[in-house]
Amino acid sequence: MFGFLNRKKLIKDDLKGRAKLIYEDVSDDAWDQVNLTKKKLDFSIESIRYIDMYTKRLMTTEMGTTLLNEHFDNFVSRIGAYIGEVIKINLNQDFLWYEFDSVYLYSSKLDGLQRAIKTEAVLYSKKRDLVILPLSVVAQFLEESCSYPNFLNYVEEMIKQNA
Repeated sequence: MFGFLNRKKLIKDDLKGRAKLIYEDVSDDAWDQVNLTKKKLDFSIESIRYIDMYTKRLMTTEMGTTLLNEHFDNFVSRIGAYIGEVIKINLNQDFLWYEFDSVYLYSSKLDGLQRAIKTEAVLYSKKRDLVILPLSVVAQFLEESCSYPNFLNYVEEMIKQNA
């Protein structure tokens, strides 16, 4: 009679603010100062090229690897949020950010998957029951276990698959 009371609720987790930190909270590094700007990181598909260059620098420099080791979840969250916002904006559909655990309980789409970081969020379309996992992909990429050669390929593929 009151089955609707047992239905799990989705908990929103708007990552737009976290995505903006990629250009609002920039290190003193000269490359970062020139390339991680609001003008260059305008949430376009093309802007993902700067994210690819940035992550390559993080993964191949001594300073970058040290920072990644010390602040892995923070980098995954910021980079993943930015990439997810680019996907979300370019899909222009009903995808919204939700807490990983709430989607896990709401839909079978995450069955068998583990969170990449403690406070992971996913892009989820309630209408179509589709999930996009930008933070998981970023974590895999930074751990060098990702099937995508770069984030631009990932973004283009997600837009193509979910359009």
